[in-house]
Amino acid sequence: MLNQESLPKVLGQYKFNSKIANWFDLKGTAEVLYKPLDLEDLRNFLQKIDKKIAVQIIGAGSNIIVSDNGVSGVLIKLPAKFAEISHNHETIKIGAGALCQTVASYCKIHGFAGLEFLSGIPGSIGGAIAMNAGCYGSDIANTLISSQALDFAGNIHNLSNQDFGFYYRGSQIAKKYLFIEGTFKYQPSSSQIVADKIAELMNLREQSQPIRAKTGGSTFKNPANHKAWQLIDAVGFRGKRVGDCEFSNKHCNFLINVGSATSHDLLTLGNQAKQAVKEKFQIDLEWEIKELK
Repeated sequence: MLNQESLPKVLGQYKFNSKIANWFDLKGTAEVLYKPLDLEDLRNFLQKIDKKIAVQIIGAGSNIIVSDNGVSGVLIKLPAKFAEISHNHETIKIGAGALCQTVASYCKIHGFAGLEFLSGIPGSIGGAIAMNAGCYGSDIANTLISSQALDFAGNIHNLSNQDFGFYYRGSQIAKKYLFIEGTFKYQPSSSQIVADKIAELMNLREQSQPIRAKTGGSTFKNPANHKAWQLIDAVGFRGKRVGDCEFSNKHCNFLINVGSATSHDLLTLGNQAKQAVKEKFQIDLEWEIKELK
């Protein structure tokens, strides 16, 4: 069991057996939750932590299933220091801790077009970069210019878009780094035009997704030439339930905690749907939501 003596001295804060805020409202805890004071504090931690200790990072807790057994090792949670946003006449620089919806609001205020799709992305920019988040025909791969990241030894890397090897909902390098900030391109526009576009996207999301439920966003990635929700619907899983978890009747690629669901409920129901789709269509659904354990 980890304690203060087994961890590097930091200027930030350690919390032991800490509740992990997550959109599914699952009850799992982190063995250690670490909030660094700043970038140098985080680098110091990564440089000095025993490499046998598992280290992970969490954003807003949107697209994760927190294990009922808790998360072992150290879970890094970036504080507000890492959520700053700034811009010049060509680009916008966004800290990894900034919420995607906050970025969309910033762009609305300043009349920056091209990042309106972030209004429909739950979670933070760091997580969005890591998973190449996207919706309504736009994604991170099409808008990111570069990113500053740390490897797990605490070294700083300045990565170009081309370094990522982006593909649908992922990249070739995401597991190697902790993303600290991203620099994005935008197109000068007006606040009204950007506001109208965001309102249009939010209306589409409101009509089609269970956005007020305890959910983690899209459960499975869309297979090539298919929609995950259509496959799930075709095998009879719309509204199907295990414990307090069910597939949404509104959008059946969304798992919902309708009471006191556990990670076991979520994973069981999701894997049952995967098996049914595989048996009927010979298609392997790939989880978009990640299990944190």
